[in-house]
Amino acid sequence: MPGQTARQCSSWFLPCLLALNLALLAGCSSKSTTARYASASIGSNCYAKALPSSGEGGLAWGATLSIARQKSMNNCIRYAGRSGGTPDTCQVVLAECRN
Repeated sequence: MPGQTARQCSSWFLPCLLALNLALLAGCSSKSTTARYASASIGSNCYAKALPSSGEGGLAWGATLSIARQKSMNNCIRYAGRSGGTPDTCQVVLAECRN
């Protein structure tokens, strides 16, 4: 009799474990990857965009215009270097504050 009980338990244990695993994975996969950008722009009124002569530039938000400019320059240097561009030529081309 004990062998029969063990088989009955193992017959439902594996499907339950699999269902729990899938439920946990589904919960994690629904998180948005852009949440950090949305939360950063909630309290930030100023933004700036910096572009290099070749490669990818960077857009950044900040509480003040100078912070936004500095962040966009840092992003431009980082992204231009990764994309095979020229990080030394980064310049802020747009900087504004919203009302």
